[in-house]
Amino acid sequence: METDLSPRQPDQAAAWYLVQCKPRQDERAEDNLARQGYRCYRPQHSCERIVRGSRQTIVESLFPGYLFIALAEDANWAPLRSTRGVNRVVGFGGMPLKVDERFIEQLQRRCENTVQPALQLGDSVRITAGDFAELDAIFMAMDGDERAILLLNILSRQQRVSVPLASVAKAR
Repeated sequence: METDLSPRQPDQAAAWYLVQCKPRQDERAEDNLARQGYRCYRPQHSCERIVRGSRQTIVESLFPGYLFIALAEDANWAPLRSTRGVNRVVGFGGMPLKVDERFIEQLQRRCENTVQPALQLGDSVRITAGDFAELDAIFMAMDGDERAILLLNILSRQQRVSVPLASVAKAR
């Protein structure tokens, strides 16, 4: 999500840089930098995860532990070092490395809240527990919130079975 406190046009002299955040503090770093008036972008995506046996849609960072910040070369970089959640500006030889603006634009276009289901019709899955444990199957559909309908090859015939969602893992 790009954070910009005012509706002004981007500064032409500003370039994008990569900021490494402290572990699991990229959201905190983004909030603190935005409060200081910096223009930040933390690419995020929505996805479905199975948490404690039920599907949940969560929003997470595309690059955990990192965010992008727009700064002019003559800007004051000192406040970045003491901002909570920020570890360092990524660079080489003591100099921050610029990130191509076209890369940022492509990320913004691609990260427009597309929900990717944990399981889709036709996905190969492996049953991890229960009577059919260690068997491979094909995901067909959800059967309520906590069960999945699978196509299983039993005795040379394909059978539809319903199993607990928590005992199904996407095949690798």
